[in-house]
Amino acid sequence: MFAVEVRDHIMVAHSFRGAVFGPAQALHGATFVVDVAIFAERLDVNGIVVDIGRALECLKAILAPLNYRNLDEVPDMKGSNTTTEFLTKYIFDQLAICARAGSLGRDGRELMAIRVTLSESHVARAWYEAPLW
Repeated sequence: MFAVEVRDHIMVAHSFRGAVFGPAQALHGATFVVDVAIFAERLDVNGIVVDIGRALECLKAILAPLNYRNLDEVPDMKGSNTTTEFLTKYIFDQLAICARAGSLGRDGRELMAIRVTLSESHVARAWYEAPLW
């Protein structure tokens, strides 16, 4: 299996509902490093999994509406606990649209899966991975 990985980051504010979150129930900030791995069984005729520049552009476009925002106020996220795990799936869903549409410089049907990893610190991260088809 081949993979291409791109990285960006976002700075957000959010709060959580539920006693399990302790002090994180209050509004607080977080900086996430976002890593995206795109998988294919074989390279295309150009010798790539996807175009790295296009993958990075797609990721930046997905993250831009979240960066420097209070996620509690983002319409798509209202009423959700915007945990690290929640955000991995949210970003995956948006990236899958790009990949399936062929926006990454390759026919989306030739791609196998995407993994989105969010690191919230040097000691904690979460990821979501799923097939595209």
